[in-house]
Amino acid sequence: MPKTSARLLALLSLLQARRDWPGALLAERLEVSARTVRRDVDRLRELGYPIATAKGPDGGYRLGAGADLPPLLFDDEQAVALAVALRTVTGGGIEEAAARALTTVRQVMPSRLRHRVDALHVTAVSPAGPTVDPSVLATLSAAVHAHEVLRFGYASSDAPRRAEPHHLVTRGGRWYLVAWDLDRADWRTFRVDRMTPRVPNGPRFVPRELPGGDVAAFVADRFSGKDECRGEVILDLPANVVSTYAADGVVEELGPDRCRLVLGAWSWVGLAASIGRFDADVEVVGPEELREAFGQLARRYAAAADRPLSL
Repeated sequence: MPKTSARLLALLSLLQARRDWPGALLAERLEVSARTVRRDVDRLRELGYPIATAKGPDGGYRLGAGADLPPLLFDDEQAVALAVALRTVTGGGIEEAAARALTTVRQVMPSRLRHRVDALHVTAVSPAGPTVDPSVLATLSAAVHAHEVLRFGYASSDAPRRAEPHHLVTRGGRWYLVAWDLDRADWRTFRVDRMTPRVPNGPRFVPRELPGGDVAAFVADRFSGKDECRGEVILDLPANVVSTYAADGVVEELGPDRCRLVLGAWSWVGLAASIGRFDADVEVVGPEELREAFGQLARRYAAAADRPLSL
């Protein structure tokens, strides 16, 4: 049986890896008894980790969110990936906050990881967007998820605005809020850097159906212009990573490691090649021409791989 300290770290790592853990499965993974798991869970609670217990024959444990942030556990690869992600944040106006977060993370890293992070000389190039207060993004996101009417000042206007927030998106290094403007009875796309939320929020509302039913397509239509070929895909990458390198596209977050991208190009093959640079699994939403372009590129690349090198 591993020592108690090592076992506690292993238990914490497992609890962070998924939402719910049956007690029997934890005991099996840690190669200990269910009683030992219960004792270790109690020790983690004493250290400040909010672990909830589900009762019953299939009862288990869940690591919840507490009022205070206890120490987080990252393996080496996760810690380095987090540092690189924070270092390469550009656009959206949260670069300063990302730099402060990187400093905090680096301070608590063991020396072997600090050396790895410091050895990474990465320069992320992206259109510089206006500065956005992260607290404003958090306020808008909370209103979106709670379906609460948002009250805010906008640009230089003194008159307060009221809107039903629908979605937060990034495009071209800027943050936008898609919302139903209650005063103008129409859909609007507001630049977040020009918004000043006012508290408290208004009452809850029943979300309206967005024209076309898709926020990425809606925003793309609002900014539509010169691209003759415009397609939509789902990528197995975080939205902030994709938005950094898709300045002309519309990115919608679907999960921590999954996003929707609407992008245009001068040709379907050119669009498929542009999407391929993300080096991630791709699901084509539409149109059919884009799916066919991926097939055409696949055949070309397969043929190139079969040819001998020309030296």
